[in-house]
Amino acid sequence: MAISADFNQEKNELTLKISGNFDINVYQKFGDSYKDYLKSDVQIIIDLSETEYMDSSALGMLLMLRERAGGEQSDIQIINCTPGIKKILATANFQRLFKIE
Repeated sequence: MAISADFNQEKNELTLKISGNFDINVYQKFGDSYKDYLKSDVQIIIDLSETEYMDSSALGMLLMLRERAGGEQSDIQIINCTPGIKKILATANFQRLFKIE
């Protein structure tokens, strides 16, 4: 399980890449990965291409990120989901809260 953060200052875009399991074990790391970049105009991209597993705590972490990034005004995109991860997000109705590709 690893979380990498890459901030593109030119685009004002933060990309978080989550590898392995996205669960309660990465709670602290996930929060630390974005806390220094939360501004109202930053775009956040969450790359789940290497995420093998996601549980309900991960859904909670995504909701917390959304709230801390400005709620409805936040610009958060979830990309590169595997079919299993996409199904979890769809079941939780996250397409209403996030841009999912």
